[in-house]
Amino acid sequence: MAGAAAAAEAVPVTPPGAKHLVLIDGSGYIFRAFHALPPMTRPDGTPVNAVFGFTQMLSRFLTDHRGSHLAVVFDASRVTFRNEFYPAYKAHRPDPPPELVPQFALIREATEAFGVAQVELPGFEADDMIAAYAKHFAAQGGEVTIVSSDKDLMQLVRPGVQMLDPIKQKPIREPEVFEKFGVAPDKVVDVQALAGDPTDNVPGVPGIGIKTAAQLIGEYGDLEGLLANTAKIKQPKRREALEQNAEKARISKRLVTLDENAPLTLAIEALEVRPPEPAALTKFLQAQGFRSVVARMGLGEAAGDAGTRARNSAVAAHAAAQAAAPAADPGTTPYGNYDCVTTIEALRGWIAEATRAGVVALDTETDSLNALRANLVGVCLATAPGRACYIPLRHVASGGTQGDMLAVPEAAPPQIPFDEAMAALRPLLTDRSVLKVLQHAKYDLEVLCRAENGGIAVAPVDDTMLISYAMEAGKHGHGMDELSVLHLGHKPISFDEVTGTGRARISFAQVALDKATAYAAEDADVTLRLWHLLKPRLREDGSLALYEQVERRMVPVLRDMEIAGIKVDGTELARIGEDFVQRMAQLEKQIHELAGRPFNIGSPKQLGEILFDEMKLPGGRRSKATGAWGTDAAVLEEVATQGSNIGAVLARTVLDWRQLSKLKSTYVDGLAAAIDPRDGRVHTDFSMANTSTGRLASTEPNLQNIPVRSAEGQRIRQAFVAEPGHVLMSADYSQIELRLLAHLADVPALREAFATGQDIHSRTAADIFHLPPDAVDKEARRRAKTINFGIIYGMSAFGLAGRLGIGPGEAKGIIDAYFAQYPGIRDAMERLKEEARLQGYVSTSFGRKLWIPDIGAKDMVRRAGAERAAINAPFQGGAAEVIKRAMVRVPGALRQAGLAARMLLQVHDELVFEVPEAEVDQTSSLVRSVMEGVVTLRVPLAVEVGTGRSWAEAH
Repeated sequence: MAGAAAAAEAVPVTPPGAKHLVLIDGSGYIFRAFHALPPMTRPDGTPVNAVFGFTQMLSRFLTDHRGSHLAVVFDASRVTFRNEFYPAYKAHRPDPPPELVPQFALIREATEAFGVAQVELPGFEADDMIAAYAKHFAAQGGEVTIVSSDKDLMQLVRPGVQMLDPIKQKPIREPEVFEKFGVAPDKVVDVQALAGDPTDNVPGVPGIGIKTAAQLIGEYGDLEGLLANTAKIKQPKRREALEQNAEKARISKRLVTLDENAPLTLAIEALEVRPPEPAALTKFLQAQGFRSVVARMGLGEAAGDAGTRARNSAVAAHAAAQAAAPAADPGTTPYGNYDCVTTIEALRGWIAEATRAGVVALDTETDSLNALRANLVGVCLATAPGRACYIPLRHVASGGTQGDMLAVPEAAPPQIPFDEAMAALRPLLTDRSVLKVLQHAKYDLEVLCRAENGGIAVAPVDDTMLISYAMEAGKHGHGMDELSVLHLGHKPISFDEVTGTGRARISFAQVALDKATAYAAEDADVTLRLWHLLKPRLREDGSLALYEQVERRMVPVLRDMEIAGIKVDGTELARIGEDFVQRMAQLEKQIHELAGRPFNIGSPKQLGEILFDEMKLPGGRRSKATGAWGTDAAVLEEVATQGSNIGAVLARTVLDWRQLSKLKSTYVDGLAAAIDPRDGRVHTDFSMANTSTGRLASTEPNLQNIPVRSAEGQRIRQAFVAEPGHVLMSADYSQIELRLLAHLADVPALREAFATGQDIHSRTAADIFHLPPDAVDKEARRRAKTINFGIIYGMSAFGLAGRLGIGPGEAKGIIDAYFAQYPGIRDAMERLKEEARLQGYVSTSFGRKLWIPDIGAKDMVRRAGAERAAINAPFQGGAAEVIKRAMVRVPGALRQAGLAARMLLQVHDELVFEVPEAEVDQTSSLVRSVMEGVVTLRVPLAVEVGTGRSWAEAH
């Protein structure tokens, strides 16, 4: 593995007789190897990609003789002495991926087979053991190199003790520590105590990041010096945060300080490097199928063949090298001069090259943006920056038509017969040892899995769009062209340049092969370059777990949901449409009577003239551009609250007419047009990287905006039905954003209400209006409910007044009472705004960064909007995180239980399933169990489950 080789070279050569201890952070390296390498399995099906990466590293250190002493240090358990005084420490960390779990024991077997000492001790972390051994070895005059990129170990750097970043293959000494933390290594724990670490649940001081912490420690010397002088701090919020969270800071310092006095489980002499026992090592390596490692260490015959095990080893070694240090510079290698592959011999050459590379960028060219209707026109591959090809499959003559595609005419350009090409590509696209890198992978996977396009289930995959999204949601777009300009400084050829625009646009199948190759192969080339640049950043950014455990796993889940679709009763839809038409006609008649004359209700200009010119109603605002009266929903809502006069009634009636009109055009007519005649189902497209909060979006058609509580919305949901012998099941998280508020702000009263199953709005009403629980009426509960949800969105007194129909003064009184009762919520909101201002982003409880671009805007309106977004983002984003984690777990749980239910839709906090009637109880119990147990918060999660023949009955 090239990365391991470079790492070995970076360790100083030990002169004869000198003492040099190399301590390998085994637990950290296991996860790095697992995420860096594509999936691999040994002959019995056991996953071994992390084992392979680990053995490659050990073999390099042993064969290159870089130390006199060597040990691998592991975590013995998740619970340590830190949990005794702070139970929340690392408590929210997710379980390791199922594919990694069986590899932990194998890695310990590998360490033993190599004859390398291994250190672990229950009750202590691997970092503590590394600290203890480094201290003892350095005290004896030896040099120590710690192989890890873990920032928590940087406190150990000193003369005689350095670190080695195994990702960048660079040593970490005092200058690198100062660059990371802004202080010398001996002050790192003080900075960490202030800044905290959400990954490990180290609380820190709210609103203080690394830069501010370094500045404070530099000024006051250490944590205790700072806490003793908080009165000198000029910024009121910072001073208050330090004074209120002093004890949390002290606890945080205890959490991050490594125990250099941890007991040594092995004597220093036991760590001396010794050669492995050849027979035992050979047996272990051959059992895993690691022939390349056997060959490297000269242990026996390793003559390769075309078999899976040999290829897996070579491919994984190359993939690891590419992940750690790509040979070609993705930013400077020239673009262009791509191959157009038109013979089966040339295609086989590219397939062999991609297989040897172990990582290949993949892209498809089609004739439609709708993946479930698109015909595959061509496939693109890229094996290295600047090395890419286009394989045309269904191109027609430039004058051909769409109808020519599936039966290629004689005048078509030269290309490989479709079935022959796909048969050749299938082994590559399904090879578990070759990582396929795509941009917006879900689309290509849906195209390729359809029978008419080859019926190929591509795996494994990485998605550059989702890699970018995991790190920078809300900061910028994540389309390939934008990412290329942003990260590569290269503007790709646009689709319009090769197909034309407007009426002159042609299908991609009609594009000449030279132009098609330049455009299509470049897409694959750019995708691979982006992967080389962005994938290594995931770990440094703290987003690797989010990408690997959530975003990447969502791709096949959503692919299957979109392919499944949901059945829509066209007859019922037509009945609903007819009813809406009749009601609109009645409303139109009523509106004309109120106005005193007929007019075009759909014309904002005519409506404005009636309301503000003829009726002289207050509240009108003219457009500066056109001079016409504004009549949007906000204006009409304001007019409608002006009492019971004719104008107010007219405004309310127009709003009702508009809602019906929108529902009719968007959902009745839109759904009818979207029904696939092949299966009678609607297949929505879930957009994975369009929102700034991590939520999914639904398009073509949008099924997330159907009104939930209105009678009209329920009517539309009646048209969504189950197949015969099945029911629809709705599983909906109850008040998840309020639960996240209670968790994040740590509000005891709300935590108690959720824990004991109280009605949260009634409890809030009793608290803020100082009422006995049995005296809370509907109006008090309504007000409490409005502020409970409004506070999450940063609602102002003016906004609350509008929602409740009261004066701004009274609304301000309610908000003041709310914050007086729940001061932790105000503190959390202020902390979120401060974090956004300092960092440019806020984080969910699960570590996703949500960027707030306008938080520093000079324009007050934009800045206020950004502050509201900063308050809301962790709750929307946190809710999105919870349901995504459920979505990646539920399908596997259903399969493992032998249940046939299919997950069809995700609508905000709700999942919709199609369930066989005989399996309703089992499925309901399992789904609820998975959804409620997917994360651990300070309050319990609750899921409401309903079933019925239609979505309306189930909801």
